[in-house]
Amino acid sequence: MNILKKVACICLLCIFAASTVKAQKKGFAFGIKGGVNLSRLTMGDVFTTRYDDNGNPYLGYDGKEVKDNLKQSFSTRTGAVGGIYMRFGRTIFIQPEVLVSTKGGSFEIVQMDREQPVSKTVDIKYSNIDVPLLIGLKGGPIRILAGPVTSFRIGDNQRLRDAFKQYTSDLNNALSEASFGYQLGAGIDIGNISLDVRKEGSFTNLASFQVNGQSVGGGNASVKQKISSWQVTLGLKLL
Repeated sequence: MNILKKVACICLLCIFAASTVKAQKKGFAFGIKGGVNLSRLTMGDVFTTRYDDNGNPYLGYDGKEVKDNLKQSFSTRTGAVGGIYMRFGRTIFIQPEVLVSTKGGSFEIVQMDREQPVSKTVDIKYSNIDVPLLIGLKGGPIRILAGPVTSFRIGDNQRLRDAFKQYTSDLNNALSEASFGYQLGAGIDIGNISLDVRKEGSFTNLASFQVNGQSVGGGNASVKQKISSWQVTLGLKLL
């Protein structure tokens, strides 16, 4: 069963559950939500030796090995998020969600062309199906909530793959199709309208591999990319 079939099954289960409890609304809510993600990539700076197709290091005019630098960027990228949510309970509640989410980030590749450094910024963007399962506490209109989130990648702009293909021969296994993380935040309910602000982090890497080459300090250089984001959404309760 592929990812889209799994998501369709989840959505059908949510709709079925919503219809079965419609007559018992007390302590239950079902609605739609949408908003924005502000995300960025996190990784350490990595130096690595450049090798040609024959396994020989590139040399500069001075005869020294040419080094590349993968540099972390602190700039953020804006994406969209939207989907459905359900809430079970009043003071203490459980809130599962199914969201379509776009996220991204950037990093810098500084490559040596002979003795001249050439800098290139790589902007990546990808789409996920995010499935948070949150536990919360509500007092009056204010809510606080936290819990795990599972993400399934459904598309990307290929720039991450293109940027890293010269550094590893095992790229297919390096890019995660599914990742696990967490969300925590707070919200406010005013009538049928809700506003949520959340921090999202990841337990697993977006990309993780050993580069083909040696780091400046010796040994293999390891690239591990994670993504963190802030999410702001407006919700509309339908049930």
